[in-house]
Amino acid sequence: MKLYGYWRSSAAYRVRIALNLKQLVAEQVSVHLVNNGGEQHSEMFAALNPQQLVPAFVDSNDDGEFCLTQSMAIIEYLEEQYPQSPLLPKTLKDRAIVRAMAQSIACEIHPLDNLRVLQFLVKEMGVDEEAKMKWYHHWIHIGFKALESQMKTYSGKYCFGDTPTLVDLCLIPQVYNAKRFNVDLTDYPNILRVWTYCNQQPAFADAAPEQQADAT
Repeated sequence: MKLYGYWRSSAAYRVRIALNLKQLVAEQVSVHLVNNGGEQHSEMFAALNPQQLVPAFVDSNDDGEFCLTQSMAIIEYLEEQYPQSPLLPKTLKDRAIVRAMAQSIACEIHPLDNLRVLQFLVKEMGVDEEAKMKWYHHWIHIGFKALESQMKTYSGKYCFGDTPTLVDLCLIPQVYNAKRFNVDLTDYPNILRVWTYCNQQPAFADAAPEQQADAT
């Protein structure tokens, strides 16, 4: 198995946590999103992932090697292929709730705040740093307010009960980014509680950006 990622990529961070929780080892291949105009735009990587985004995940079966893209699809593949330490609850209803909570981060918050969107705001739209940060903070607060409300109902040690699920895999990287950009998280005590607890667990701590070989 190979995971093409970048130390600060939220999406790659999710997959690293999943691999750790399932005690799977994948070769980590760095794709620097900033150097040389962004290595994700190189001919080699674009052939692997036409979207020119990380992560990309390579595994093999009887038919040979294949590549998967999109972090949530990669994690769902790992969940089905390697069912140890499941990341989804047992019941149909609970699995649907967990997927919805996870997608509220992966689909509603993260796409609006990721690197290429922020770069477009600055380079193409002429947005200054203050306005860019206003944009970033706005979408974090919109998403976290809703998630905090859900966690009042569903959280235990983790976002949903007392075992890690897809929601935690999405939340921890998003909180990391929010803290990096100085978002005030005072109004989200459940989110902060789970963030603190998760980062005390080796599977999460070892997946943190600063622990990666390409961290700068």
